Amino acid sequence: MADNGKKVAVISLGCDKNRVDTENILWFLGEGGYSATNDLADADVIIVNTCAFISSAEKEAVDTIFEAAAYKTSGRCKTLVVAGCLPMRYKEKLAELLPEVDRFVGMNDYADICDIIGREEKLYVSGDYSPTEKRILSTPPHYAYLKIADGCDNRCTYCTIPYIRGRYRSRTPESLLSEAKHLDDLGVRELILVAQDVTRYGYDLGGKYLLVPLLKELLANCSFGKIRLLYCYPELVTDELIDLIASEERIAKYIDVPLQHISDGVLRRMGRRTNGAQIKELFGKLKAKGIAVRTTFIVGFPGETEDDLRELEEFIAEYKPEHAGVFAYSREEGTPAARMKDQIPVGIKRKRLKVIGELNRKNAEERNASLVGKTVDVIYEDIDYDRNMFVGRTEADAPEIDGLVYFTGDFCDVGNVYKVKIVGYDGYDLIGEKA
Repeated sequence: MADNGKKVAVISLGCDKNRVDTENILWFLGEGGYSATNDLADADVIIVNTCAFISSAEKEAVDTIFEAAAYKTSGRCKTLVVAGCLPMRYKEKLAELLPEVDRFVGMNDYADICDIIGREEKLYVSGDYSPTEKRILSTPPHYAYLKIADGCDNRCTYCTIPYIRGRYRSRTPESLLSEAKHLDDLGVRELILVAQDVTRYGYDLGGKYLLVPLLKELLANCSFGKIRLLYCYPELVTDELIDLIASEERIAKYIDVPLQHISDGVLRRMGRRTNGAQIKELFGKLKAKGIAVRTTFIVGFPGETEDDLRELEEFIAEYKPEHAGVFAYSREEGTPAARMKDQIPVGIKRKRLKVIGELNRKNAEERNASLVGKTVDVIYEDIDYDRNMFVGRTEADAPEIDGLVYFTGDFCDVGNVYKVKIVGYDGYDLIGEKA
């Protein structure tokens, strides 16, 4: 497509699923003749791809929109576009609240983004799911995300995702295999599968869960060195899936399983489909197979007692998940949990957040201390010029969210794996020397 002479800057907020959407947007913009720029002052069009999962994400989105809007006077910007979750959640209300914005675009309309920029109407939010394999990678060349589905059917009582992104919709195995082969041809070495619920993949296509068959197809038809799984719901992490992760060298010994809590009462009010005993049984299986676990917890959920918090503390202390994020419950308008009684005061939520956060930090430091003196495989990814050290991560760490390995040594090639002897640690991160 010929260059139309216009430059576009795209700001991507939120999760890696949103990142894939942004990569789709970039491809369609390129097809429309736009050239990309990182200089907001030099952009004719600025697009902010938003997250609206919780209040803090909305605030970040709105703040970013206001910052971008300033370039309509101080820069070249003629058109400010807000895309993604924020328009899907608030629709017409948002158009009234943010007059600075010229176009609002939902995540189902990215194929028409160039045409939409040229129209005069402000709001474009359709309900038609139209996944595409077309994208321009924004990650380093050695890894990429593959979004295998959109939306969610789990209906956890605190969550806005089903209201924003709709019902769970799997992409066809054929389209995923085609995109994966393209990424493989580009030289991607680590493929990271993402969705709101990766383990539910395929059920809406014919009543069968198809994650394991999809993994086997990817292994048989692509040459990725590692395939990594994020966002696997605990009730659907089967023995078959665990055995495949444990036995297949090309699947990372790592799984992201959002738990949110361990107390049966809290889990029930959250609308989760597991109880504490089932979670402990699952963690026992994963630990026995040597699979590193990332998880998330929510504290301060309506009705959470001190005993519930103590039960969560005991679980974390005993099972020691390798990686854990903890969040204070956010009361989101329109969700069942927002209408519940026994809402927890903000001050108490902050105290509980600190308690669980400190416990997770302690576990991470104990794990890192246990690695001192050992030699581990590290994927080299970057250079920290302040430290004058290489930067990488182990197989037990996902990019962008988990700990890093800082190490010294001679020349390294990005994306390659090197033996690194661990000589120390700094909080969540390891310090080493190339062996």
